[in-house]
Amino acid sequence: MQDNVAVVTGGTGGLGRALLPYLIRRNFKIAVTYLIPEEARKLEDAVGLDEDQLMLRRCDCTDAEAVESVMKEAAETFGGINVVAALVGGWAGGRDLAETDTVRFDRMIDLNLRSTFYTLRAALPHMRDADWGRLIAIGSRAAIENPTGQAAFNASKAAVMSMIQSLATELDDTNLTANVLVPSVIDTQATRAALPYADYMHWPKPSEIAAVLDFLLSPASAVINGATIPVYGKV
Repeated sequence: MQDNVAVVTGGTGGLGRALLPYLIRRNFKIAVTYLIPEEARKLEDAVGLDEDQLMLRRCDCTDAEAVESVMKEAAETFGGINVVAALVGGWAGGRDLAETDTVRFDRMIDLNLRSTFYTLRAALPHMRDADWGRLIAIGSRAAIENPTGQAAFNASKAAVMSMIQSLATELDDTNLTANVLVPSVIDTQATRAALPYADYMHWPKPSEIAAVLDFLLSPASAVINGATIPVYGKV
């Protein structure tokens, strides 16, 4: 798998950091978007790749033009795009629907739905000419079970899952596939901080989910398209 190219949005987060070693082992050239410079510096030091293999770009993935610019640069720099992992997202809860203000609702739509839409839309023109391609987004178990107190988050993730299934149908006559990975609660530092009293012993770890992503983002997964794949752990 020489000279294949992956774009990982939000790649400095817990799941992105866990995914990168798999891509490196497969000899991918990798473009990663980030928002916090310190996280980007730590990632760069950790992976130890030179600029011919790793491109780090600060990008607000809720900005359509910014996302399009990164995708264009990645394709031009590395010679195309095979894999896109849209990992940008966020959670906000603690409010029933009647108590959910517009700012909170818009934030969930921006972080989860709009960022994924912009990422996939910007990547597709660069991927259609590749020999093969994989697109992956992140849904949520909450979008299926709809727990109370987080209607905006549930709705935004449900929309992501529906959008991926629509895209998969559009890709039926191509060499590309689109699937959505559905975690319960990912065991990251940010999640533990947001849910300090939760029992995290059985939460799936980023490394465990990344192992599933590794297969979904490989040529071997060609028969999987439009799938909603649960990675719940024992929660």
